[in-house]
Amino acid sequence: MDKQSYWEKIYQTKKPDAVSWYCPHLEKSRELIRRSAISLSAAIIDVGGGASTLVDDLLTEGFRDVTVLDISAAAIETAKKRLGKQANQVTWLTADITETDLPKNRYDVWHDRAVFHFLIEPQQRTAYIRQVLLAVKSGGHVIVATFGPEGPLKCSGLDVMRYDPDALHDEFGAGFQLEDSATVLHVTPFGLTQQFVYCLFKIV
Repeated sequence: MDKQSYWEKIYQTKKPDAVSWYCPHLEKSRELIRRSAISLSAAIIDVGGGASTLVDDLLTEGFRDVTVLDISAAAIETAKKRLGKQANQVTWLTADITETDLPKNRYDVWHDRAVFHFLIEPQQRTAYIRQVLLAVKSGGHVIVATFGPEGPLKCSGLDVMRYDPDALHDEFGAGFQLEDSATVLHVTPFGLTQQFVYCLFKIV
């Protein structure tokens, strides 16, 4: 099964709050986005946003230029239905982040919670980072959250990578200045605790 079909099946067969990564509100993500965005007109892309409520919260906070990208059309449709008419305020992209074409120098803030750690092949990570450097403005910010060193080895049946802040910074390279990092313990809908590491980078 190819990647898109795999994730379509997940979102077609499970409710949004019945997946391990579900969180009612991504508080750490919101905090770092508020800190990074130059104004409410800042261009923000949520990579792997899927059915997440982050887009709802960003709109509520007044952000006016929000893009949500996900490989699953079903996930995006779930978010659109939840938002109703507000969905028209969002740019929606159904794509594989390692293969799509993003506009150059478009975004002020790049947010990714739990996509990068699925990229277990070096060429996938290289393609991802190339996309970031293409699409994020010079001086823009990149927020990436992955499983931490004590996080799970698999998620949704797939192998994942685990990072501490230094390892994630090494992966992204010298063009990214590590401004901050944090460890967040996520409690899944099933009562399990997963360690996430958040890193806030600035493109230099």
